[in-house]
Amino acid sequence: MKWILDRKKSTEPKPLPGNAPNTERIREGQSSALNETMNNFRSKIKQQTDDLSIKDEQLKQGADKQKRSEEQIHIRTKAMEATADGIFIIDAIKPNFPFIYVNQSFQRMTGFSRREILGQSYFLHYGLYTTDPRLLKEIKHTILEGKSFHGEMLQSRKNGEKYWNLLRIAPVRDVNGTVTHYVGIKTDVTLMRQRDLEIIEKREELLHVTRVGKLAEFVSSLAHEISQPLTSILSYAQAAQRMYAKGDPQLLEILQYIINDDQRASEVIRRLRSMLKKNGSQMQPVDINGMINETVVLITSDLNFRNCVLKIDLDQNLPLVHGDRIQLQQVLLNLISNSFDAMVNNQGPCEMLIRTSREDPEKIMVSVKDSGCGIPLQNLPKLFEHFFTSKTDGLGMGLSISRSIVEAHGGCLEAENNPNGGATFYFTLPVGLKNSI
Repeated sequence: MKWILDRKKSTEPKPLPGNAPNTERIREGQSSALNETMNNFRSKIKQQTDDLSIKDEQLKQGADKQKRSEEQIHIRTKAMEATADGIFIIDAIKPNFPFIYVNQSFQRMTGFSRREILGQSYFLHYGLYTTDPRLLKEIKHTILEGKSFHGEMLQSRKNGEKYWNLLRIAPVRDVNGTVTHYVGIKTDVTLMRQRDLEIIEKREELLHVTRVGKLAEFVSSLAHEISQPLTSILSYAQAAQRMYAKGDPQLLEILQYIINDDQRASEVIRRLRSMLKKNGSQMQPVDINGMINETVVLITSDLNFRNCVLKIDLDQNLPLVHGDRIQLQQVLLNLISNSFDAMVNNQGPCEMLIRTSREDPEKIMVSVKDSGCGIPLQNLPKLFEHFFTSKTDGLGMGLSISRSIVEAHGGCLEAENNPNGGATFYFTLPVGLKNSI
Protein backbone atom coordinates (compact mmCIF):
# COMPACT_ATOMS: atom_id res chain seq x y z
CA MET A 1 0.00 0.00 0.00
CA LYS A 2 2.77 2.40 0.80
CA TRP A 3 4.44 1.42 -2.44
CA ILE A 4 1.36 2.28 -4.39
CA LEU A 5 1.02 5.69 -2.76
CA ASP A 6 4.63 6.49 -3.33
CA ARG A 7 4.38 5.50 -6.97
CA LYS A 8 1.31 7.69 -7.44
CA LYS A 9 3.13 10.64 -6.05
CA SER A 10 6.11 9.90 -8.25
CA THR A 11 3.99 9.99 -11.39
CA GLU A 12 2.66 13.53 -10.81
CA PRO A 13 4.54 16.08 -12.95
CA LYS A 14 6.78 18.33 -11.13
CA PRO A 15 6.68 21.97 -11.99
CA LEU A 16 9.65 23.10 -13.93
CA PRO A 17 11.54 25.94 -12.51
CA GLY A 18 10.68 29.25 -14.24
CA ASN A 19 7.17 28.15 -15.57
CA ALA A 20 4.96 29.80 -12.84
CA PRO A 21 4.52 33.19 -14.67
CA ASN A 22 3.43 31.45 -17.94
CA THR A 23 0.71 29.57 -16.10
CA GLU A 24 -0.63 32.77 -14.66
CA ARG A 25 -0.68 34.38 -18.07
CA ILE A 26 -2.54 31.42 -19.52
CA ARG A 27 -5.09 31.59 -16.80
CA GLU A 28 -5.51 35.33 -17.27
CA GLY A 29 -5.99 34.87 -21.04
CA GLN A 30 -8.53 32.17 -20.54
CA SER A 31 -10.44 34.36 -18.08
CA SER A 32 -10.36 37.33 -20.46
CA ALA A 33 -11.67 35.23 -23.35
CA LEU A 34 -14.39 33.84 -21.15
CA ASN A 35 -15.41 37.33 -20.07
CA GLU A 36 -15.49 38.51 -23.67
CA THR A 37 -17.60 35.54 -24.67
CA MET A 38 -19.94 36.19 -21.77
CA ASN A 39 -20.22 39.86 -22.71
CA ASN A 40 -20.98 39.00 -26.32
CA PHE A 41 -23.55 36.50 -25.19
CA ARG A 42 -25.15 39.03 -22.87
CA SER A 43 -25.16 41.60 -25.69
CA LYS A 44 -26.82 39.16 -28.08
CA ILE A 45 -29.38 38.23 -25.45
CA LYS A 46 -30.10 41.91 -24.83
CA GLN A 47 -30.38 42.57 -28.59
CA GLN A 48 -32.72 39.63 -29.03
CA THR A 49 -34.73 40.75 -25.99
CA ASP A 50 -35.01 44.26 -27.45
CA ASP A 51 -36.00 42.79 -30.83
CA LEU A 52 -38.60 40.61 -29.16
CA SER A 53 -39.93 43.63 -27.27
CA ILE A 54 -40.20 45.61 -30.52
CA LYS A 55 -41.86 42.72 -32.32
CA ASP A 56 -44.18 42.18 -29.38
CA GLU A 57 -45.15 45.87 -29.50
CA GLN A 58 -45.66 45.60 -33.25
CA LEU A 59 -47.81 42.53 -32.75
CA LYS A 60 -49.84 44.36 -30.11
CA GLN A 61 -50.26 47.34 -32.44
CA GLY A 62 -51.22 45.01 -35.28
CA ALA A 63 -53.71 43.22 -33.08
CA ASP A 64 -55.19 46.54 -31.93
CA LYS A 65 -55.36 47.75 -35.54
CA GLN A 66 -57.04 44.53 -36.63
CA LYS A 67 -59.47 44.79 -33.74
CA ARG A 68 -60.31 48.37 -34.66
CA SER A 69 -60.74 47.32 -38.29
CA GLU A 70 -63.01 44.49 -37.28
CA GLU A 71 -65.00 46.87 -35.08
CA GLN A 72 -65.32 49.35 -37.95
CA ILE A 73 -66.43 46.56 -40.31
CA HIS A 74 -68.91 45.38 -37.69
CA ILE A 75 -70.29 48.91 -37.20
CA ARG A 76 -70.59 49.48 -40.95
CA THR A 77 -72.29 46.14 -41.42
CA LYS A 78 -74.69 46.87 -38.58
CA ALA A 79 -75.36 50.33 -40.02
CA MET A 80 -76.09 48.87 -43.46
CA GLU A 81 -78.42 46.32 -41.88
CA ALA A 82 -80.20 48.95 -39.77
CA THR A 83 -80.79 51.55 -42.48
CA ALA A 84 -84.29 51.94 -43.90
CA ASP A 85 -82.95 51.95 -47.45
CA GLY A 86 -82.39 48.72 -49.30
CA ILE A 87 -78.66 48.22 -49.91
CA PHE A 88 -77.18 45.63 -52.26
CA ILE A 89 -73.77 44.80 -53.77
CA ILE A 90 -73.25 43.04 -57.08
CA ASP A 91 -70.11 41.44 -58.47
CA ALA A 92 -68.97 43.21 -61.65
CA ILE A 93 -66.24 40.69 -62.47
CA LYS A 94 -68.55 37.76 -63.12
CA PRO A 95 -70.43 37.97 -66.42
CA ASN A 96 -73.94 37.56 -64.93
CA PHE A 97 -73.41 40.34 -62.32
CA PRO A 98 -74.71 38.31 -59.34
CA PHE A 99 -75.86 39.68 -55.99
CA ILE A 100 -73.28 39.10 -53.26
CA TYR A 101 -74.91 41.12 -50.47
CA VAL A 102 -78.37 42.46 -49.60
CA ASN A 103 -79.42 44.03 -46.30
CA GLN A 104 -82.60 43.45 -44.30
CA SER A 105 -84.42 46.45 -45.77
CA PHE A 106 -83.79 45.18 -49.30
CA GLN A 107 -85.38 41.87 -48.33
CA ARG A 108 -88.40 43.56 -46.74
CA MET A 109 -88.81 45.90 -49.69
CA THR A 110 -88.70 43.21 -52.36
CA GLY A 111 -90.30 40.41 -50.35
CA PHE A 112 -87.45 38.00 -51.12
CA SER A 113 -85.16 36.36 -48.57
CA ARG A 114 -81.37 36.63 -48.75
CA ARG A 115 -81.16 32.99 -49.79
CA GLU A 116 -83.47 33.65 -52.76
CA ILE A 117 -81.44 36.65 -53.95
CA LEU A 118 -77.74 35.94 -53.38
CA GLY A 119 -76.07 34.50 -56.47
CA GLN A 120 -78.94 35.53 -58.73
CA SER A 121 -78.27 37.72 -61.76
CA TYR A 122 -79.02 41.36 -61.02
CA PHE A 123 -80.43 42.01 -64.49
CA LEU A 124 -82.60 38.90 -64.42
CA HIS A 125 -84.05 39.84 -61.01
CA TYR A 126 -84.85 43.40 -62.06
CA GLY A 127 -86.16 42.27 -65.42
CA LEU A 128 -88.82 40.13 -63.77
CA TYR A 129 -90.02 42.78 -61.30
CA THR A 130 -89.61 46.11 -63.15
CA THR A 131 -92.63 47.35 -65.05
CA ASP A 132 -90.73 49.54 -67.52
CA PRO A 133 -88.33 47.53 -69.76
CA ARG A 134 -86.81 50.75 -71.10
CA LEU A 135 -85.49 51.64 -67.65
CA LEU A 136 -84.02 48.16 -67.25
CA LYS A 137 -82.24 48.59 -70.58
CA GLU A 138 -80.90 51.97 -69.45
CA ILE A 139 -79.64 50.50 -66.14
CA LYS A 140 -77.86 47.65 -67.93
CA HIS A 141 -76.26 50.01 -70.46
CA THR A 142 -75.08 52.34 -67.66
CA ILE A 143 -73.56 49.52 -65.60
CA LEU A 144 -71.78 47.93 -68.55
CA GLU A 145 -70.15 51.30 -69.22
CA GLY A 146 -68.96 51.56 -65.59
CA LYS A 147 -71.10 54.61 -64.83
CA SER A 148 -73.55 55.56 -62.07
CA PHE A 149 -77.34 55.38 -62.35
CA HIS A 150 -80.05 57.45 -60.64
CA GLY A 151 -83.77 57.17 -61.35
CA GLU A 152 -87.28 56.23 -60.21
CA MET A 153 -89.23 53.20 -61.37
CA LEU A 154 -92.36 51.22 -60.59
CA GLN A 155 -91.59 47.69 -59.40
CA SER A 156 -93.43 44.66 -58.03
CA ARG A 157 -92.76 42.84 -54.79
CA LYS A 158 -92.74 39.07 -54.60
CA ASN A 159 -96.48 39.10 -53.78
CA GLY A 160 -97.25 41.28 -56.82
CA GLU A 161 -97.81 44.50 -54.88
CA LYS A 162 -96.59 47.58 -56.77
CA TYR A 163 -94.28 50.19 -55.22
CA TRP A 164 -92.23 53.15 -56.42
CA ASN A 165 -88.48 52.72 -56.05
CA LEU A 166 -85.79 55.41 -56.17
CA LEU A 167 -82.66 53.56 -57.35
CA ARG A 168 -79.05 54.76 -57.08
CA ILE A 169 -76.14 52.60 -58.29
CA ALA A 170 -72.43 53.51 -58.12
CA PRO A 171 -69.30 51.58 -59.26
CA VAL A 172 -66.54 50.41 -56.86
CA ARG A 173 -63.02 50.38 -58.36
CA ASP A 174 -59.77 48.68 -57.30
CA VAL A 175 -56.31 50.36 -57.10
CA ASN A 176 -55.95 50.02 -60.85
CA GLY A 177 -59.26 51.76 -61.54
CA THR A 178 -61.03 48.58 -62.65
CA VAL A 179 -64.69 48.28 -61.65
CA THR A 180 -64.96 45.22 -59.43
CA HIS A 181 -68.35 45.77 -57.77
CA TYR A 182 -71.44 47.94 -57.82
CA VAL A 183 -73.21 49.17 -54.70
CA GLY A 184 -76.88 50.11 -54.97
CA ILE A 185 -79.41 51.85 -52.75
CA LYS A 186 -83.18 51.40 -53.10
CA THR A 187 -85.61 53.82 -51.42
CA ASP A 188 -89.35 53.15 -51.27
CA VAL A 189 -90.91 56.48 -52.33
CA THR A 190 -94.49 55.23 -52.71
CA LEU A 191 -95.79 57.44 -49.87
CA MET A 192 -93.99 60.45 -51.30
CA ARG A 193 -95.59 59.76 -54.68
CA GLN A 194 -99.01 59.49 -53.05
CA ARG A 195 -98.50 62.78 -51.19
CA ASP A 196 -97.48 64.47 -54.43
CA LEU A 197 -100.63 63.14 -56.10
CA GLU A 198 -102.73 64.34 -53.15
CA ILE A 199 -101.19 67.81 -53.43
CA ILE A 200 -101.97 67.86 -57.15
CA GLU A 201 -105.54 66.72 -56.48
CA LYS A 202 -106.00 69.38 -53.77
CA ARG A 203 -104.69 72.02 -56.17
CA GLU A 204 -107.09 70.85 -58.85
CA GLU A 205 -109.94 70.85 -56.33
CA LEU A 206 -109.10 74.42 -55.36
CA LEU A 207 -109.16 75.47 -59.00
CA HIS A 208 -112.40 73.54 -59.42
CA VAL A 209 -113.95 75.31 -56.43
CA THR A 210 -112.99 78.63 -57.97
CA ARG A 211 -114.60 77.64 -61.26
CA VAL A 212 -117.71 76.39 -59.47
CA GLY A 213 -117.90 79.67 -57.56
CA LYS A 214 -117.79 81.57 -60.83
CA LEU A 215 -120.36 79.16 -62.23
CA ALA A 216 -122.67 79.83 -59.27
CA GLU A 217 -122.51 83.55 -59.98
CA PHE A 218 -123.28 82.88 -63.63
CA VAL A 219 -126.16 80.52 -62.78
CA SER A 220 -127.65 83.07 -60.40
CA SER A 221 -127.59 85.70 -63.13
CA LEU A 222 -128.89 83.21 -65.69
CA ALA A 223 -131.75 82.16 -63.40
CA HIS A 224 -132.80 85.77 -63.10
CA GLU A 225 -132.77 86.16 -66.89
CA ILE A 226 -134.67 82.91 -67.54
CA SER A 227 -137.42 83.71 -65.06
CA GLN A 228 -138.62 86.61 -67.22
CA PRO A 229 -139.33 84.63 -70.44
CA LEU A 230 -140.88 81.86 -68.33
CA THR A 231 -143.30 84.40 -66.94
CA SER A 232 -144.11 85.54 -70.44
CA ILE A 233 -144.65 81.96 -71.65
CA LEU A 234 -147.00 81.34 -68.73
CA SER A 235 -148.98 84.49 -69.51
CA TYR A 236 -149.31 83.62 -73.20
CA ALA A 237 -150.33 80.04 -72.45
CA GLN A 238 -152.95 81.11 -69.94
CA ALA A 239 -154.27 83.72 -72.38
CA ALA A 240 -154.52 81.11 -75.14
CA GLN A 241 -156.29 78.79 -72.73
CA ARG A 242 -158.90 81.44 -71.99
CA MET A 243 -159.32 82.29 -75.68
CA TYR A 244 -159.89 78.65 -76.64
CA ALA A 245 -161.82 77.68 -73.53
CA LYS A 246 -164.47 76.04 -75.70
CA GLY A 247 -162.12 74.85 -78.42
CA ASP A 248 -160.39 71.57 -79.20
CA PRO A 249 -159.90 69.54 -75.98
CA GLN A 250 -156.50 68.28 -77.17
CA LEU A 251 -155.32 71.86 -77.70
CA LEU A 252 -156.48 72.79 -74.21
CA GLU A 253 -154.65 69.76 -72.81
CA ILE A 254 -151.44 70.82 -74.57
CA LEU A 255 -151.79 74.34 -73.21
CA GLN A 256 -152.27 72.93 -69.73
CA TYR A 257 -149.05 70.88 -70.15
CA ILE A 258 -147.25 74.07 -71.16
CA ILE A 259 -148.59 75.88 -68.11
CA ASN A 260 -147.67 73.02 -65.75
CA ASP A 261 -144.13 72.67 -67.14
CA ASP A 262 -143.66 76.43 -67.07
CA GLN A 263 -144.70 76.60 -63.44
CA ARG A 264 -142.45 73.66 -62.59
CA ALA A 265 -139.49 75.30 -64.36
CA SER A 266 -140.20 78.58 -62.58
CA GLU A 267 -140.27 76.75 -59.26
CA VAL A 268 -136.92 75.07 -60.00
CA ILE A 269 -135.42 78.45 -60.94
CA ARG A 270 -136.81 80.00 -57.79
CA ARG A 271 -135.41 77.22 -55.62
CA LEU A 272 -132.08 77.41 -57.42
CA ARG A 273 -131.79 81.12 -56.70
CA SER A 274 -132.87 80.46 -53.14
CA MET A 275 -130.19 77.79 -52.74
CA LEU A 276 -127.51 80.11 -54.13
CA LYS A 277 -128.61 82.77 -51.66
CA LYS A 278 -128.33 80.18 -48.82
CA ASN A 279 -131.96 80.59 -47.80
CA GLY A 280 -133.63 77.89 -45.73
CA SER A 281 -135.38 74.97 -47.40
CA GLN A 282 -139.17 74.63 -47.43
CA MET A 283 -139.95 71.54 -45.38
CA GLN A 284 -143.38 70.01 -45.76
CA PRO A 285 -145.05 66.56 -45.96
CA VAL A 286 -144.01 64.84 -49.21
CA ASP A 287 -145.67 61.91 -50.98
CA ILE A 288 -142.63 60.04 -52.36
CA ASN A 289 -144.67 58.09 -54.90
CA GLY A 290 -146.33 61.26 -56.15
CA MET A 291 -142.95 62.98 -56.44
CA ILE A 292 -141.61 60.03 -58.47
CA ASN A 293 -144.60 60.08 -60.82
CA GLU A 294 -144.09 63.80 -61.44
CA THR A 295 -140.40 63.20 -62.14
CA VAL A 296 -141.19 60.43 -64.62
CA VAL A 297 -143.31 62.89 -66.59
CA LEU A 298 -140.28 65.18 -66.83
CA ILE A 299 -138.05 62.44 -68.30
CA THR A 300 -140.58 60.94 -70.71
CA SER A 301 -139.01 62.63 -73.74
CA ASP A 302 -135.54 61.40 -72.69
CA LEU A 303 -136.86 57.85 -72.36
CA ASN A 304 -138.26 57.92 -75.89
CA PHE A 305 -135.12 59.53 -77.33
CA ARG A 306 -132.81 56.98 -75.70
CA ASN A 307 -135.12 54.06 -76.50
CA CYS A 308 -135.04 53.08 -72.82
CA VAL A 309 -137.62 50.94 -71.04
CA LEU A 310 -138.67 52.35 -67.66
CA LYS A 311 -140.34 50.15 -65.07
CA ILE A 312 -141.89 51.51 -61.88
CA ASP A 313 -142.56 49.42 -58.77
CA LEU A 314 -144.05 51.66 -56.07
CA ASP A 315 -145.24 50.51 -52.65
CA GLN A 316 -148.72 52.00 -52.32
CA ASN A 317 -148.79 51.89 -48.51
CA LEU A 318 -145.98 54.35 -47.84
CA PRO A 319 -146.42 57.12 -45.28
CA LEU A 320 -145.46 60.71 -45.99
CA VAL A 321 -141.98 62.01 -45.27
CA HIS A 322 -141.12 65.49 -44.13
CA GLY A 323 -138.78 67.24 -46.55
CA ASP A 324 -138.15 69.66 -49.39
CA ARG A 325 -140.01 68.31 -52.43
CA ILE A 326 -137.87 70.14 -55.01
CA GLN A 327 -134.58 69.06 -53.45
CA LEU A 328 -135.67 65.42 -53.26
CA GLN A 329 -136.79 65.63 -56.89
CA GLN A 330 -133.35 66.99 -57.80
CA VAL A 331 -131.75 63.95 -56.12
CA LEU A 332 -133.97 61.57 -58.07
CA LEU A 333 -133.35 63.40 -61.37
CA ASN A 334 -129.59 63.22 -60.79
CA LEU A 335 -129.70 59.46 -60.16
CA ILE A 336 -131.84 58.94 -63.28
CA SER A 337 -129.47 61.10 -65.33
CA ASN A 338 -126.47 59.05 -64.14
CA SER A 339 -128.27 55.83 -65.12
CA PHE A 340 -128.96 57.26 -68.58
CA ASP A 341 -125.25 58.06 -68.98
CA ALA A 342 -124.25 54.56 -67.80
CA MET A 343 -126.41 52.97 -70.51
CA VAL A 344 -125.27 55.13 -73.42
CA ASN A 345 -123.00 52.45 -74.91
CA ASN A 346 -125.23 49.49 -74.06
CA GLN A 347 -125.14 46.68 -76.60
CA GLY A 348 -128.10 44.97 -74.95
CA PRO A 349 -131.44 46.34 -73.74
CA CYS A 350 -131.60 49.71 -71.99
CA GLU A 351 -133.72 49.19 -68.89
CA MET A 352 -134.33 51.18 -65.72
CA LEU A 353 -136.33 50.32 -62.61
CA ILE A 354 -137.49 52.89 -60.04
CA ARG A 355 -138.74 51.24 -56.89
CA THR A 356 -140.01 52.33 -53.48
CA SER A 357 -140.33 50.12 -50.44
CA ARG A 358 -140.66 50.18 -46.66
CA GLU A 359 -137.25 49.13 -45.39
CA ASP A 360 -138.48 49.15 -41.80
CA PRO A 361 -141.26 50.94 -39.86
CA GLU A 362 -139.10 54.06 -39.59
CA LYS A 363 -137.59 54.29 -43.10
CA ILE A 364 -138.62 54.49 -46.74
CA MET A 365 -136.23 53.37 -49.50
CA VAL A 366 -136.08 54.71 -53.05
CA SER A 367 -133.87 52.87 -55.57
CA VAL A 368 -132.89 53.48 -59.20
CA LYS A 369 -131.59 50.34 -60.93
CA ASP A 370 -130.09 50.33 -64.44
CA SER A 371 -128.61 47.84 -66.91
CA GLY A 372 -125.56 49.98 -67.67
CA CYS A 373 -121.82 49.46 -67.41
CA GLY A 374 -121.70 49.37 -63.62
CA ILE A 375 -119.27 51.15 -61.31
CA PRO A 376 -115.53 50.30 -61.41
CA LEU A 377 -114.48 48.83 -58.06
CA GLN A 378 -111.73 51.40 -57.59
CA ASN A 379 -114.31 54.20 -57.91
CA LEU A 380 -116.80 52.91 -55.32
CA PRO A 381 -115.01 54.33 -52.22
CA LYS A 382 -114.77 57.85 -53.68
CA LEU A 383 -118.01 57.92 -55.68
CA PHE A 384 -119.64 60.59 -53.49
CA GLU A 385 -116.55 62.75 -52.90
CA HIS A 386 -116.58 66.37 -53.98
CA PHE A 387 -115.33 66.91 -57.57
CA PHE A 388 -114.85 63.22 -58.28
CA THR A 389 -116.19 62.23 -61.69
CA SER A 390 -115.58 59.51 -64.26
CA LYS A 391 -117.16 61.60 -67.02
CA THR A 392 -114.99 63.64 -69.34
CA ASP A 393 -117.38 66.60 -69.11
CA GLY A 394 -118.55 66.08 -65.53
CA LEU A 395 -118.12 68.52 -62.65
CA GLY A 396 -118.07 65.88 -59.92
CA MET A 397 -120.76 67.69 -57.92
CA GLY A 398 -124.03 65.84 -58.64
CA LEU A 399 -123.66 62.80 -56.39
CA SER A 400 -121.90 64.80 -53.70
CA ILE A 401 -124.74 67.34 -53.56
CA SER A 402 -127.33 64.55 -53.72
CA ARG A 403 -125.81 62.78 -50.73
CA SER A 404 -125.68 66.07 -48.81
CA ILE A 405 -129.38 66.65 -49.51
CA VAL A 406 -130.36 63.13 -48.44
CA GLU A 407 -128.23 63.31 -45.28
CA ALA A 408 -129.74 66.70 -44.47
CA HIS A 409 -133.13 64.96 -44.58
CA GLY A 410 -131.84 62.37 -42.09
CA GLY A 411 -131.31 59.66 -44.68
CA CYS A 412 -128.45 57.89 -46.43
CA LEU A 413 -127.47 57.58 -50.13
CA GLU A 414 -125.50 54.52 -51.28
CA ALA A 415 -124.61 52.65 -54.48
CA GLU A 416 -123.71 49.08 -55.44
CA ASN A 417 -123.14 46.98 -58.54
CA ASN A 418 -125.81 44.51 -59.60
CA PRO A 419 -124.87 40.80 -59.79
CA ASN A 420 -126.11 40.60 -63.40
CA GLY A 421 -124.65 43.92 -64.56
CA GLY A 422 -125.43 47.56 -64.10
CA ALA A 423 -125.68 49.46 -60.83
CA THR A 424 -128.28 50.48 -58.25
CA PHE A 425 -128.38 53.81 -56.42
CA TYR A 426 -130.67 53.89 -53.40
CA PHE A 427 -131.44 56.32 -50.63
CA THR A 428 -133.45 56.07 -47.43
CA LEU A 429 -135.60 58.71 -45.78
CA PRO A 430 -136.98 58.63 -42.24
CA VAL A 431 -140.73 58.72 -41.81
CA GLY A 432 -142.18 61.93 -40.42
CA LEU A 433 -138.92 63.82 -39.74
CA LYS A 434 -139.87 67.28 -38.41
CA ASN A 435 -136.48 68.97 -38.17
CA SER A 436 -135.64 71.67 -40.68
CA ILE A 437 -132.59 71.41 -42.91
